[in-house]
Amino acid sequence: MAVKTLEGVHHDRYKWIALTNTTLGVFMATVNSSIILISLPAIFRGVGIDPLSPGNVGYLLWLLQGYLLVTAVLVISLGRLGDIVGRVRIYNLGFLVFSIASVVLALDPYRGSAGALWLVLWRLVQGVGGAMLFANSSAILVDAFPSDQRGFAMGINQVAAIGGSFIGLIAGGLLSIGDWRLVFWVSVPFGVLGTVWGYHSLRDNGQRAVARIDWWGNLTFAVGLTSLLIGIVYGIQPYQNHSMGWTAPKVLVAFAIGVVFLTTFFVVETRTESPMFNLRLFKIRAFATGSVAGFLAAISRGGLQFMLIIWLQGIWLPLHGYAYSATPLWAGIYLLPLTMGFLFAGPISGFLSDRHGARTLSTSGMVLFGASFVGLLLIPTDFSYWIFAVMVFFNGVGGGMFSAPNSTAIMNSVPSDQRGGAAGIQAAFMNTGFVLSIGVFFSLMIVGLTNSLPAAMFKGLSAHGVGASQAHAVANLPAVGSVFSSFLGINPLASLLGSQSTAHVTHAQWLVLTGKHFFPSLIQAPFHHGLLIVFTTAVILSAVGAVISALRGTKYIHGEHSLREHVGDLTITSNAVPGEIAMESDVVR
Repeated sequence: MAVKTLEGVHHDRYKWIALTNTTLGVFMATVNSSIILISLPAIFRGVGIDPLSPGNVGYLLWLLQGYLLVTAVLVISLGRLGDIVGRVRIYNLGFLVFSIASVVLALDPYRGSAGALWLVLWRLVQGVGGAMLFANSSAILVDAFPSDQRGFAMGINQVAAIGGSFIGLIAGGLLSIGDWRLVFWVSVPFGVLGTVWGYHSLRDNGQRAVARIDWWGNLTFAVGLTSLLIGIVYGIQPYQNHSMGWTAPKVLVAFAIGVVFLTTFFVVETRTESPMFNLRLFKIRAFATGSVAGFLAAISRGGLQFMLIIWLQGIWLPLHGYAYSATPLWAGIYLLPLTMGFLFAGPISGFLSDRHGARTLSTSGMVLFGASFVGLLLIPTDFSYWIFAVMVFFNGVGGGMFSAPNSTAIMNSVPSDQRGGAAGIQAAFMNTGFVLSIGVFFSLMIVGLTNSLPAAMFKGLSAHGVGASQAHAVANLPAVGSVFSSFLGINPLASLLGSQSTAHVTHAQWLVLTGKHFFPSLIQAPFHHGLLIVFTTAVILSAVGAVISALRGTKYIHGEHSLREHVGDLTITSNAVPGEIAMESDVVR
């Protein structure tokens, strides 16, 4: 009978400590990436500004996007820095930075524009802490677990990451009912616990890279990606007489700067001895295919989240009698089947991938993920809830089947001294995908609305007594206002029309125009037209992702130092990390 040594017992105990702490870290970080989506109306009421007025739209977009933008820009640099100076050191610092930023956000001393700017700036600082957590959590897990248990561990971690983004929707709705500051206070006890626990219990047991910091790579990447993402943020804002700002000079300049600096970045990385972004990793088929498929899944998933919130808050919930002020909370509740599907499929798929590899599970997951978009397209805008619940549940199942095996396969495929950088690349792809999805899916939705909303708006307003000139003016306002109103759970007609007297309508007509049903009924047909464009794009992205996932090859676990002994169909690495076996068919020659 085998007797476990004291060292083995300690290793067993440590891997569960690492799993629990890193799961807490990514859960906290992703809850905070979405908790603000639902609580934005309460936050803006708290600081006393109208987020839909032309001068304040920037605050709205930066509170939505700033956290993700900073995380996307910094995760690769911080992951590679973890390889050099220690992953646990950067990870623990991330908990500390995140906790301090959460306290300062909750203590916002200002009102009006100054209060909103305070929130935007400290939200960016909170993103720095989130980037430190994201960049190193996967690498710490892979260092702690043997290769035949990493899928299960990554499955739990991925469930926390993706599930947290949806749980944040419910938490934001509940907390903002009491006080908007609670949205930020809620992170503080978890941050303090994670910081103290991490400094006391986590240890660096991975192989460190002996390398210099790639300053030029970090600089060119940060400037390039920041410029591109800033261009996306301003591209979805109205510009002069255009419904969007993609042709605005500042957007074009931002894209030009982004392209120049990112091109320079890739040239620098091919000539640097110790690059921040190790392009050589993409010669590993499991890493390259998994990374690209994960990026496509992130774009699709991010777009889905925003479209479902708009669908529920702006149309379905008001049509079914919910007050606009209550729609943020109920949108989170009605999206629970999506979270449940992911929670169900993630750990099981991760566990199975330890035995059978990622290709079948991840590819099947992407197929199911894409099929759920088709199902959502086929149901009416004013749907029967159980059909909607089934569709989003299967979307969550497909996402869980894909994410955990895919992440495990990526991290298993790289050398141990590159795990921090590899984890940073994956987190950058995920967060960049989310930011990109907002630009892509909002733009597609606005294109769909611009083609059909003005005529429907003019007809509806005219039929309820609004004069032709005012109805024409309101109908031809940029459609982005209607999208943001729906996203925030706000009926925009009261502000668009001014007042009952300026609209020259009767009291009865005014009650209809500003009631729960008029605007949702008016927008549902144009919205479905936009939804057709958006979800068709998501289906195409999912299909391409499934094909790329299928090309990843069979199970491959990187064996270091590559002195191979052929045994049958297996290639065993003599000096490999214990328990790691590399399948020859997965090595890109």
